[in-house]
Amino acid sequence: MGMGKVKKLFASSEVAMAMLLVQIFTTGLQILSRVILSQGTFIFALMTYRNVVAAICVAPFAFYFEREITKKLSWSVWFWLFLSALTGISMAMGLFYYGLRDTNATYAISFLNLIPMVTFVFSIITGIEKLGLNTKAGKMKILGATFSVAGALIACLYEGKALHIGHQGLHHSVALKTSMAHWVQGTFMLVGCCLSYSVWFVVQAKLLKIYPSKYWTIMLACIIASMQSAVIGLCLNRQKAAWSLGWNLQLLTIVYSGALATAATFCLISWAIAIRGPVYAPMFNPLSLIFVSILEALILGAEIRLGMLLGSVLIIVGLYSFLWGKRKEMKSLLQAKNDAGSVVVPTTADESAVV
Repeated sequence: MGMGKVKKLFASSEVAMAMLLVQIFTTGLQILSRVILSQGTFIFALMTYRNVVAAICVAPFAFYFEREITKKLSWSVWFWLFLSALTGISMAMGLFYYGLRDTNATYAISFLNLIPMVTFVFSIITGIEKLGLNTKAGKMKILGATFSVAGALIACLYEGKALHIGHQGLHHSVALKTSMAHWVQGTFMLVGCCLSYSVWFVVQAKLLKIYPSKYWTIMLACIIASMQSAVIGLCLNRQKAAWSLGWNLQLLTIVYSGALATAATFCLISWAIAIRGPVYAPMFNPLSLIFVSILEALILGAEIRLGMLLGSVLIIVGLYSFLWGKRKEMKSLLQAKNDAGSVVVPTTADESAVV
């Protein structure tokens, strides 16, 4: 194989490698977060510091790539920025962390794969999207949503046989146990996280229409979210110990989540969407579910329940069915745009959530 072919192969796989890197970042974040939350880390302090780190890391991209943007921040923009930070970061991230603390990483991350379908349903209710039952794409999206909901119900309601990777005794010192009462509470938190993200996608679509500066938007949203988290957190817990930082796993998780799982992930996903379209990035999301389930079992000694395994498979099948239908729909819209000479803006139901 000549050097020309090697360069061509590398260029064609750059985006795929970037999306694989995003899933690796996500996997590391879930494992680290699960450990520190089980150790009693105060969630709103974690969110406050994480968003500060994320804003600092995104700032260079905003000042460099969008330095020529001089559009003033009107009161309308600030209002939508506040809503974006509240729904997409403070609420969604907070609910996810509480759900992760009360369940486990594999169970929690499986809910993130439901977000495109939940957003689709919410978009239909609000009139942003049409059901499209008379088209093949519409039928595939409905089928995908049905499979995903069925998978979530199976994962929630059916436990089944416990499967273990490796010898159980090796993980006894790090195994993290969760009571059934906490598990039910965590499930409600994760459902709330999905609903919050669905609202955020609608808010984000409106925000980007009136202020189309992606890096400035995420930087300002992170700053606002850090202030929101700080205010809520101080109302709940003002003890110095809850907010103090040390040279430990908590500090590593904060830097990791802010720099890699938020800033780097957002930039990579934005780049991939610009090159391959909005459907491409979510296609890799099931990889993090697979990576997390294996690592959580190996490192933390978590059980892999048959019900969770079957539910995860259905969720993945549903996700790909939905994305296939969405891709076919976007091709039809693009063809209609070319025929009519008009501009078609894709909906936001396909964007990847950064948690």
